[in-house]
Parts: sequence; structure tokens; C-alpha cells
Amino acid sequence: MSLSDPIGDMIARVKNAQARNHKKVELPSSNFKTKLADILKNEGFIKDFKINAEDKKPTLSLELKYHSGNPVISAFERVSKPGRRIFSSASGLPKINNGLGIAIISTPKGIMTDIEARKQKVGGEIICKVF
Repeated sequence: MSLSDPIGDMIARVKNAQARNHKKVELPSSNFKTKLADILKNEGFIKDFKINAEDKKPTLSLELKYHSGNPVISAFERVSKPGRRIFSSASGLPKINNGLGIAIISTPKGIMTDIEARKQKVGGEIICKVF
């Protein structure tokens, strides 16, 4: 089954799993989703992630993080969609929740947070917002 928006699917699965207080969520793996999971782990939004490549189709398993019963990710929104791409320069990158959240940007130098993109003075496509 092919998806028209695999990143949107990942975000929906994470939101649905957190709404039901699941500890883990499994989704089809790709290099892009792995980089996204790595950023979420480094920023403290998820505990850990693993790639299960035992079958023909590898899966990505995210271990969700909760703080006193509530999910750490309070909002996880897709910004740039397949039907409408949103790009921004380094100076025009949005501050998410007054710096408490992050925007994940796809730049020519790779996938990074808005903070790293501002430091490297590089713009790109705003993939999603997390806070």
C-alpha cells in the first residue's frame, strides 16, 4: 500500500497512540522518518526508537514518553503538505511556542531543528511543528 503523505501518517500514528496511552507505536520505516525520530529523541520528545529490519519491509518502532501520565508531545502538527509546500529562509523561520517547541526543517544540509537551521543560516521546507 502506498501512502500519499508518509510523514502525515507518522504524525497521525503518534497522536493516536498517545491518545490511547500506548508505550510504543510501530510504522513503516524510511530514512526520512528515521531522521525525524532521531531529532525527536535528541530533543526529548520520545524515549527511543528502533528499526526492525527482520522482514522484507523494515518497521520503525517509537517508544513514547510520558510525564506524570500526560504525553510529552502536546502538539505535533504537519506544516508543509504534499498539496502545499511551505518554505522559509533562515531569518524567517518561525519560533514555536516562544522557543519551548521545535520546528523540523528539511534543508540542503539535511533534516534539522529550526534552532540548528538558524545557527547554520540555512532555510528550507518546514516539515512539522512539535511542542
